[in-house]
Amino acid sequence: MNPYAFGIITSIVIYLLIGSYAGRRVKDVDDYFVAGRDSSTLLIAGTLVASYLSTAAFLGETGFTYQGHGAILMILVGVNIVGYVLGAAFFGRYVRRSQAITVAEFFGKRFNSRRVQAAAGVTVIGGVTAYLLAVTQGASLAISEVMHIPYDVTLLIVWIGYTSFTIYSGSKGVVLTDTVMYLLFTFVGFLSLYYILDETGGWFATIESLAVYEAKPGIISWHGIVGSDSRWQTPFDSVGWGLVLGVAWAFTIAVSPWQSSRYLMAKNEHTVIRSACFASASVVVLYWALVVSAAAVNLLNPDIEPNEKAMIWAAFNAMPTYAGVLFMTGVVAAALSSASTFLSLIGFSATNDLVEIRQGDEHRKLRLSRYTMLAVGIVILIVAYFQPPAIMMISYFAATLFSSSWGPVAFMSVWSKRITADGAFWGIVVGFVGNLIPKILSVFEVIYLPVYLDPFVIGIVLSLITIILVSRNGRVTEEEHLYRMKVHQTPPAEYDPSLTAKTLWFAKGLMVCGAALTILMIVFYVLPYEHTVEHKADYLCLAQWFLS
Repeated sequence: MNPYAFGIITSIVIYLLIGSYAGRRVKDVDDYFVAGRDSSTLLIAGTLVASYLSTAAFLGETGFTYQGHGAILMILVGVNIVGYVLGAAFFGRYVRRSQAITVAEFFGKRFNSRRVQAAAGVTVIGGVTAYLLAVTQGASLAISEVMHIPYDVTLLIVWIGYTSFTIYSGSKGVVLTDTVMYLLFTFVGFLSLYYILDETGGWFATIESLAVYEAKPGIISWHGIVGSDSRWQTPFDSVGWGLVLGVAWAFTIAVSPWQSSRYLMAKNEHTVIRSACFASASVVVLYWALVVSAAAVNLLNPDIEPNEKAMIWAAFNAMPTYAGVLFMTGVVAAALSSASTFLSLIGFSATNDLVEIRQGDEHRKLRLSRYTMLAVGIVILIVAYFQPPAIMMISYFAATLFSSSWGPVAFMSVWSKRITADGAFWGIVVGFVGNLIPKILSVFEVIYLPVYLDPFVIGIVLSLITIILVSRNGRVTEEEHLYRMKVHQTPPAEYDPSLTAKTLWFAKGLMVCGAALTILMIVFYVLPYEHTVEHKADYLCLAQWFLS
């Protein structure tokens, strides 16, 4: 057995042991579904980042960067991390006050409607199942590359790995394993950056080489590679795509079930705000490391196919064995963390939001949730075997469904006095379908949509229009009004001055991180890039003058 395979198998065994430990601590529905509602800032931040990052980041998006679009990815990430803070401050902490088990249940309570809860539950199962498919395929491909065994075998290994500890331990296991995985893949992200830059001559030499890289002109320019051979013809198209998808992902991070449901597990509302600040800084800094690493791989090998294997190639060829082993275990960790979150969400939603079980029948609810996860897991296993992998495309498609179907309803459920239960129901349905249909038609090239008419934009506009029109012709009931007022009442315990002071430090830390990263980008990227490009232009002018 090669060391890479040994490292991955060992890590999976460790996650199973953690899941077993957590499973033995599950005593009731709250423990299983929302980790006892007592998780710390590190645990919530860890599960937020771990459920956000997956093989889409470590394989799909690094391949996207290797192809020449890293700057656009950083624009996208720079916009979307705003979703953490806005989501926590204007939605997540209010969801926590509801003491719901799922976010869909919060919608049901807020609008006093099982129909709204069921509609949200259906979108969870549909959208998250697609996302789970992409993550499962990504992890299986990565392990297949490492172990040199068939994809269908690694698919079974991955499936058994995340299904077993998720079914047994529920949210307690997911939160613990997510945090361990988050610490691991954050560490290996920077470790890989160190060794790749060491191979390419150091930071400044790498930036200067990429600035004038003739094989992929513009690979680290502010707009990435554009032109007839690129997916975007002009800088306006590429930057526009980054901004539009950044906004879509900001909504996704703010309200999607795999992000906002993490706040239901938080110890208090201060934990919600702190973990959002922590997660924002973690994501943007880690992406900065991944983008530079993946772009630099071009200087070592510009012909890696498919592009998604760029960082896998680097793990085998540009890092010492121990670092490569850690990187590959980090990739698998990112996949398993997301997979466990998605599978648990599907089981919880099917049990809690689609099936109405009488109060007090906790054992039946736990049993049904586990059976549902197993059934969905088997379906995912079968589909993943027959469906060709398309990691980044499926991930982006599934994730942004929630920005349009849940985004308007989520924020309006907290801040609007006029939204009705019917408006919320049809807003979810129309937003989901309004995103899904244009996306399918554009994928199959039936229609062509410009950047500013991304399916996310169509879906969210249709959802907003639907909510306004339907709510205008309806009436907000007294129960809905009173419940909204109830979630706006801050619990007395949250006013503790010592807790507030600590929370403010997290907010200040996020601002310092943003300012420091801006300065570092100017000093270590903008200035050396501009200096190199200007010197190349001077050289070309001199050469043209000499030849003439």
